[in-house]
This record gives sequence, structure tokens and C-alpha cells, in this order.
Amino acid sequence: MASNRFSDADKNYMYRSISLAKKGRFTTSPNPNVGCVIVNDNKIVGEGFHLKAGSPHAEVNALLLAKAAAKNATCYVTLEPCSHYGRTPPCALALTKAGVKRVVIAMVDPNPKVAGKGIKILEDAGIQVDVGLLEEQANALNLGFIKRMQHHQPRITVKLAASLDGKSALKNGKSKWITSAEARIDVQYYRAQQSAILTGCETVIADDPSLNVRYSDLQKSPRFSDEVAQTDLRQPIRIIVDSNNKLTLNEHLFTLPGKVLLVSLSARNDLDKRVFAANVEQLIGLDDGAGRIDLKSLLIRLTDYEINDLWVEAGATLCGALFELNLVDEFILYQAPKVIGNIGRGLINLPELTEMRDVIELNLQEVAIVGNDIRTISNRG
Repeated sequence: MASNRFSDADKNYMYRSISLAKKGRFTTSPNPNVGCVIVNDNKIVGEGFHLKAGSPHAEVNALLLAKAAAKNATCYVTLEPCSHYGRTPPCALALTKAGVKRVVIAMVDPNPKVAGKGIKILEDAGIQVDVGLLEEQANALNLGFIKRMQHHQPRITVKLAASLDGKSALKNGKSKWITSAEARIDVQYYRAQQSAILTGCETVIADDPSLNVRYSDLQKSPRFSDEVAQTDLRQPIRIIVDSNNKLTLNEHLFTLPGKVLLVSLSARNDLDKRVFAANVEQLIGLDDGAGRIDLKSLLIRLTDYEINDLWVEAGATLCGALFELNLVDEFILYQAPKVIGNIGRGLINLPELTEMRDVIELNLQEVAIVGNDIRTISNRG
């Protein structure tokens, strides 16, 4: 590989590539978000991003625009060009055939089976390859994909809503609505970027939620761009932990299209007798030995579904179990300026702690005002 010294122009073109990659964050999963810019004679002659699995990759879209101007050009791409034949041919070969002179790559492919192979194809063809420009920013584009590739499990984000005094609901369970309409629209923006949504049967029974992305609400988010068509929008897989098969299967979420995974300790005998709009599948045999779902085993099973980012909207028990097992990567809390009082329901159930050194400590990443609420984002570091 060549030197990692980059010019200001290099940085500007890579920033443009990162901006393009973000356009795919609602559609690309299970594939990564990738952006590409092709420059010749200090002019952008082609650019593109990856929209969804099975469609042309970012480099191919950029080459289609550049055409003959790609010869002797510099290509800026946020992720190492692929080296294998999947649903589409290798992008590394496409770049060599187009005659590009230099390829600037933000980060190496995190898949250990393919990492470096695309770079080798380019270098073997005599192309100058520079790696590492804005690597941290490129890494942030695909945190879930990277975790799945390196650790064989999804990145988990827990979302909760609370009053100012940390209560999720009244004692009787009523919680609509703690937070503002603006906060609920903001949730749609985050949901739309997830591969799957996880909840428990108690939440489904109590709230009868849809657990999908509502395009009409998503459009109201000031951070959403209309360039993503409703037909391209990816609906997350809905995963319901129902240990003892308490759900009736008449709940609203089963009337909506999309995939639903029911996670139970024993098989139901009524799935084949029901007519669902959703595609319903059951995962069983995940007993932790104490009559509960083994959440770590569940995450391993989810690798079969190529889930990069897992969004959790659940009650205090399931959220507490995820925190206790150290499975939570990110915690998003919407807090309303309301006071419920000490007999309201808490946010996260954990075993009693007797020493401050045992408390779960998070790193605060962002604080923002959304409507009349406060959104905080923290991670485990």
C-alpha cells in the first residue's frame, strides 16, 4: 500500500463519498452503506452509492456515470471494493477494467474472509491504493455491519422513554403518551435504520404496537430525505420474545406485512392454522436452563438472518436482562419534562446493587432537544 498522506482535496472528495453512503442507510441492510466518487482532472466525473442488496454497488454506479472519463481517474470509496462474485460481480475488477489510476479507500472490509483481497486485486493491476482516509467517519457508517462481521452478532440499541423522574409508565401500566409527537417521529427515523426490532410479549399485549416504520411519519422527520422512496424502504424484521406462547396471534403486528420471528421455549401448534399478512416463523430451543430465553443464544441464531442492527423497544425486564448480560451497545433515552412519582414503573430491572462500583456506567455521546423532550444517546464505549 502507498503512503497514507492525503491532500485537502482527497479529504473533500472522501467527505462527499461519506455523504453519498448515508443515502443508503434506510435500504442497504444486510449490505453495508458505501459511497463512491470518481475524479479526473480535479473534476467529479462520476459518483454513486449502494441502494440495496442485489442492486449495483457504489463503485459501479459511479463508473456508469463516469464512462470513459474513469480512465486514469482517482476513485474515492468509503469501503474496500469487493473482491468476490455475489449477487453482483467484484467491484475491484470493475475498477481495474475501467482503467482508474488511483483508489483511495477509507477502510478495509471488516469481513475477515475478504479483508484485503479487493486491495490486492487493485495493486496487482498496478493501481495506486491509499487506505485510511477518514477511517473513523467511514467506520461510523456501518457499526452494525462491522460488529456482525467481526463478532457474529448484531449491534444492539435499546430505546426507552421516561418521565423526568425516570418512570416509563404509571403504576397501572398506562404510558401513552409520555413523550411528544416530535419524539415519536424521531423514533421512526432511528427505526428505519435498523435491521430488526426486538420486544417482549408483555409489551405487545399491553400496547399492541405495529413495530414497523411508518413512512408518513418518517417523512415528517427533519433529518429524513425524500430521496428514499417508500417502495425502497426496508421494513425491519420484528422479533418477539414470547417464552410461554402468551400471544393470541391476533395482535395488530401480525396483520401487517413483513417478517416476524416468535422466540419461544416450546413450539406452537397453531401457526399453520392461522392466516397472517406477516411472514411468521418460530425460533425454539433457546432455554437458558431456568425457564427463560437464552438471549446470547438468540443473538447467535440471528446471524442466520443477517441482522446488522437490532433495535430494542421493550419493557424493564427484557431491557434489564440485556444490560445485565453486557449486550447493549447503545442506549437512547427520550425524557419528557413530566413527573410521575415513585410508584410509577421503572425503566430497567436489574438485581440489587450494593456498591457504586457495580453500577452500569455509560459514555454520553449526544444530548438534543426534540420537541418538548430531551434525547440522550450513550454507549458502552
